[in-house]
Amino acid sequence: DAKKLVRSPSGLRMVPEHRAARSPFGLDEPPWVPDKECPRCMQCDTKFDFITRKHHCRRCGKCFCDKCCSKKVPLPRMCFVDPVRQCAECALVSQKETEFYDKQLKVLMNGATFFVTLGTSDKSELMVCRLSNNQRYLVLDGDSHYEIEIIQISTVQILTEGFTPGGGNTRAIGMILQYKVPGSEEVMQMKFTAGEDFSCNKKLSAAWLAAMHKATKLLYESRDQ
Repeated sequence: DAKKLVRSPSGLRMVPEHRAARSPFGLDEPPWVPDKECPRCMQCDTKFDFITRKHHCRRCGKCFCDKCCSKKVPLPRMCFVDPVRQCAECALVSQKETEFYDKQLKVLMNGATFFVTLGTSDKSELMVCRLSNNQRYLVLDGDSHYEIEIIQISTVQILTEGFTPGGGNTRAIGMILQYKVPGSEEVMQMKFTAGEDFSCNKKLSAAWLAAMHKATKLLYESRDQ
């Protein structure tokens, strides 16, 4: 998908030429709180003057003093080319998301192998599941081929084992995914199960499921914006 470089009040952004091609995990830039509506820092209540200047957080759009909005942190969900100024709270959130973009997104794109069961069928098919490079589709390849548009996914339930009433470690062993069929109100369901015969791939499958769990959280946040 072609991209273009645009300049906004917040900084340079590399965005898709067509909005329909944007990442489903992306966030829109927030409107800035107008200068005239924030005579004081919205965090520490310091009054702005010629010495104490106001700055806007690029993630939430609120107005802060330099002390409360001094960190410049990468914000890939808004397609910024360089790290941008964010308040302490938003910077913490963005820093946590960096792991997803630096590590887990690559895990999803590299893919993992699962037994996939469609709907209420009692038959499963061994398939390689991966996220497309443009982040817009979940691609499943085996004897069959499926491409599920990420924005059509309605629910994702991660299946785990190892939990005990007294507590203990759990590991992801599969997931149940529901999605809407484009142009229809029909909801389809797929069940993904890590194969017991592929012990060497269990760790990879668990990592892929953990990354999918994080991706789902970001997807829900984008929808709630």
